[in-house]
Amino acid sequence: MRVPRLPAVVLPALLLLGACADPITGPGAPGGRLAGRKPQPTRTPILFVHGWNSSAATWTTMVGRFKRDGWTDAQLSTFSYPTSRSNAETAALIATKVDSIRLATGAPRVAIVTHSMGALSARYYVRFLKGDGKVDALVSLGGPNHGTTSAYLCLSQAACQEMAPGSGFLGTLNQDDETWGTFSRYATWRSPCDEVINPRESPSLVGASNTTTACLTHSQLKEDAGVYQQVRDWVTAPPITVLATAF
Repeated sequence: MRVPRLPAVVLPALLLLGACADPITGPGAPGGRLAGRKPQPTRTPILFVHGWNSSAATWTTMVGRFKRDGWTDAQLSTFSYPTSRSNAETAALIATKVDSIRLATGAPRVAIVTHSMGALSARYYVRFLKGDGKVDALVSLGGPNHGTTSAYLCLSQAACQEMAPGSGFLGTLNQDDETWGTFSRYATWRSPCDEVINPRESPSLVGASNTTTACLTHSQLKEDAGVYQQVRDWVTAPPITVLATAF
């Protein structure tokens, strides 16, 4: 049975209650032990997953923006992979990358930002390779989450067969719950002018935060400054907190 997702404000409220228990030395008291000390922002490490017929270089603009907003090199990871292979194989690579990032940074969970086909591999990882407890936020920029007719142009490749509307891969990935997991938050962005994803509503997922952008091309979804700001704010939102419940 799936544990219900509780509002992210539960844990901060409990922490605030604990902070108020000591009126003399608590953080909010005059002269308290944390008086005058500014809270340090928490930045979740991010793994970027590119799409079909692309490479890690496609993320140069977005990674640069995250760096200017305070993320370090260690917190921003890109990689290239053979895009003709099954998304299940790429998901296994993502699993290795996520474990490496968590070990290097000490972060309990990472965010995954994807473009186009990368969304399928990342979602497969969360659902079928035990990625849920390791991923806080999963971002899909123009992902063919329900397929795209553009895949008909390269059906000799396993990846394109999986992206075709009505494929068995998509049927398995989307069955019962399109935003699988207890800990992972999902957000999608789609453009009314996307020339690659058809139908245009394909990126949206039931249970996700779904955003329709201005008239952007498929590639502009990862280059646009406005989309970046929305992605950044989503990634930095408080993580989901799940409290134990007795039944």
